Amino acid sequence: MCKLLAFSGSLRKQSFNQSIVECAAQGAKDVGAEVTIVSLNDYIAPLFNEDDEAVSGIPKGAKAFKQLLMEHDGFLIASPEYNSSFSAAFKNAIDWASRMEQGEKPLQAFRNKTATLMACSPGALGGMRVLVPTRMLLGNLGIHVHPSQQAIGKVSSLINEKGQVIDEKTIEKLHVLGAQSVAYTKALK
Repeated sequence: MCKLLAFSGSLRKQSFNQSIVECAAQGAKDVGAEVTIVSLNDYIAPLFNEDDEAVSGIPKGAKAFKQLLMEHDGFLIASPEYNSSFSAAFKNAIDWASRMEQGEKPLQAFRNKTATLMACSPGALGGMRVLVPTRMLLGNLGIHVHPSQQAIGKVSSLINEKGQVIDEKTIEKLHVLGAQSVAYTKALK
């Protein structure tokens, strides 16, 4: 069975990116994947600092997120675009998860895993500019990033007040992306 972890790089309540990653996760579930959907808010850690790590070790939230990464075969990731790049919360979670603990291999949470990327925004570009730096970061960690991705523009008109994607064309695109993620992950296992 294919196990995917789905999350967004946003900490905002009613995050549009969390909404789209949950929709893509349904597409992965529909083709038989086991998908765990989480919020980075549940794994908050202080900004990565080696001095703090030397004194206190890896914080509890960061350690729990890293464990989730290690337990899954691949990731569905939706990233908000902050000044043409990813959020500090996303980068901080990745930085903490990259720290090697006793008995682990380097970058164990990432190497030979897959990631499928998406982004959205209320603007017309849909967060498109964040996808390139996110792809580069994850590739440098040893993750196989799926060649297909989605940038969803004008997303505020495609999601209801409950945070659910309601536009049929957008649902279809995201479900296809989720299903492609499963096929890609299975092919690389």
